[in-house]
Amino acid sequence: MMDHRPDDARKPVPWTEWDTPRERWLMTEQDAYSWPRSMLLEVLARVLFPTVLVFSVYLLLAGHHNAGGGFSGGLVAALAFVLRYVAGGSAELAMMVRVRPPVVIGTGLAISVLTALAPVLFGEPVLASAMWKLHLPVLGELKITSNLALDLGVYLLIIGVVVDLLRTVGAGTEVGGPGVDDEELEEERG
Repeated sequence: MMDHRPDDARKPVPWTEWDTPRERWLMTEQDAYSWPRSMLLEVLARVLFPTVLVFSVYLLLAGHHNAGGGFSGGLVAALAFVLRYVAGGSAELAMMVRVRPPVVIGTGLAISVLTALAPVLFGEPVLASAMWKLHLPVLGELKITSNLALDLGVYLLIIGVVVDLLRTVGAGTEVGGPGVDDEELEEERG
């Protein structure tokens, strides 16, 4: 059997190449127009981001019996995205968010509306709630309500709206961003 791989593919890959990150962890100055950078803020934003998202998911799940829910959990998650935007600008936001915000908004709205209208199919009023009890071996009894799906829709809706606001409104306010300094450049040229 012939090996049709190029010569580079047959060479063993050293461990150092496997451990090398595939993308940069912090932005370079060229990545963010002339956005004023703070290395401390960028590192803290990267460290705090996953922690804040986990806390927002906790608020989402605990909202039925404790303080929290889809709206407050969505706001906390959106604040995590705001922190990343403040640390790195629109370039950081574009690199981090792979799904377009209108898709997230539409998905959240669809989940919320379908959850609100689903009880009508069973002869119940709009927004009626159902509860299921599951018995899990390690965790014990777990109660799941249909309100969780409504909260999930609101959660996604809030995140999508805030990220879309950052993407559209915030992009025009950046120092050196498109459209911000055009008048100043024309005055310097003229």
